[in-house]
Amino acid sequence: MRSPRPAIAPPVAAKGAPIQLLTAGKLLGGDFNGVKIRKLLGNVSFQQEDTFLYCDSAYQYLDRNEVEAFSNVRVVQGDTMTITGDKGFYNGDKLTARMVGNVVMRDTRMTLTTPSLVYDLNRKTAFYTETGHLTDPQNTLDSQQGFYDTNSKVFVFTNNVHLVTPDSELNNDLLRYNTVSKIAYFDGPTRIKGKQGNLYAEGGNYNTITRVSNFKKNAKIDTPNYLLGGDELVYDEVKMYGVAKGHVSLISKKDNLTLRGDVGRYWRALGRTKLYGGRPVVRNISDKDTLYMAADTLVSVEARPGQTTTRTVLYAYPKVKIFRGELQGICDSLTYDRQDSIIYLNRNPVLWQAKNQLTADSMQIRSKRGRIDEMRLFGNALAVDQDTLLNFNQTKGRSMTAYFRDSKLRRVDVQGNAESIFYALENDTATTGMNRVLSANMRMLFLESKLNRITVLSNPEARFVPPHEFKPDDQRLKGFQWLAKERPTRRQVLGKQFDDRPKKRPVARKKTKPATKSSAKAKAPAKKAPAKPAPAKPQPAPKPKTSPPITKSAAAPAPARAAVATPTARP
Repeated sequence: MRSPRPAIAPPVAAKGAPIQLLTAGKLLGGDFNGVKIRKLLGNVSFQQEDTFLYCDSAYQYLDRNEVEAFSNVRVVQGDTMTITGDKGFYNGDKLTARMVGNVVMRDTRMTLTTPSLVYDLNRKTAFYTETGHLTDPQNTLDSQQGFYDTNSKVFVFTNNVHLVTPDSELNNDLLRYNTVSKIAYFDGPTRIKGKQGNLYAEGGNYNTITRVSNFKKNAKIDTPNYLLGGDELVYDEVKMYGVAKGHVSLISKKDNLTLRGDVGRYWRALGRTKLYGGRPVVRNISDKDTLYMAADTLVSVEARPGQTTTRTVLYAYPKVKIFRGELQGICDSLTYDRQDSIIYLNRNPVLWQAKNQLTADSMQIRSKRGRIDEMRLFGNALAVDQDTLLNFNQTKGRSMTAYFRDSKLRRVDVQGNAESIFYALENDTATTGMNRVLSANMRMLFLESKLNRITVLSNPEARFVPPHEFKPDDQRLKGFQWLAKERPTRRQVLGKQFDDRPKKRPVARKKTKPATKSSAKAKAPAKKAPAKPAPAKPQPAPKPKTSPPITKSAAAPAPARAAVATPTARP
């Protein structure tokens, strides 16, 4: 027969050292409802190991190893931590002190005031739930709730956290603050308001001494002129320098300008921002016309208040691509003067407008009221368009000026050593000849962005070449290039930075049901006899295409017929 198991005694709660009475002006003892209590009056003090308790009066519960203290209550642990309040409850076994009324907690690094506080003397931690106000030599901090570890000197604040430094203010709902390093760590929406601008993030830290922010989620710098954001952001308020990484976006609030890239560097004192990585793109919205420009590097320079020498300029380099409605372009480098709305294209620029191609050593695009107004081509200017029979009409000169109306090409003036090759067509179905014209200056008129007429302005030399006399060398002007394959598309320019394509949804595959015996035996439906086709109605014959009207001056059959016109005023 097995002997019964011995009963397991319940664990005995650990007891702390007895609280010792040190001093009291008056002592009254007795039993109250079976509880042994000491009533102490006047200059009362207690000790438990390295902790001292002072007050004006107290109840000491000997059986429970507790003290209830009243008036001018003060708890001192070691040489570094002191807590004062109007009333205190000290538990010697649990080693906790609960203070109520005008509570002040001090150590060598900070001072905390709160209506009530619970302090764990064993773990040396404190927490409050009725608002708290912390001050240190540099900063102040308020919150609804808080927890303080005196070992690590780290505070955890929650609900309506407000940190004030000499140069900024921080607001959020969850903050860890190290009273030694003076670094604030946060998680959740956080706003830092400073003299130079505002910062926002949803994770990271802020050094209140060096004033360096290290943001991790949805970080932004908000200034009066710009909004800079990214997945990560490090910003030094002293040096006024920041680095953003991942989905970087720079928005100019004044002129609807947005720059996007993978990495951004911001020099606030210089008003300079540089974006690179991931083929950055700039977008400029104006009325219904939007300009996109992409390059390997974008640099934005803003005019500083009170400075007259600095202009608001955007630089793009190298491998620049442009897309704007019917206008596309490429070049090696570009300068966009946003004050005067002028775009300077440098090194091998090419512009396409509708079916027209423009090349030169350098170019300018000038806009008014958000729309293209002029294009200026300098050095080896060449305009080419292809007709319906794939002939290349060409015009060349030292320089050209193209004029637009409602963003459509209307007129091109050629200045200096003007040359032109223009093919004559018959109803857009046959080439009847080729006009070659030389002149000091020349003018081309366009209708719906299509070449409509050429007018020779001075000293013309013209000859008409019939098709049977065409020679390959005579059909191309010097420097001719047809670069249609290099014309950028909207998707090529926008890239991943402005990818507005709808995301493809995965198509759910339908499960095929196995064929049953009944379905296999089912009879096929009887085939119907084909219906007799209705008699076809006679269709009208297609009308032949006609080319735009060509004046004799534009397609002169002989040099004597070349029209000479005087320059007219700009429309």
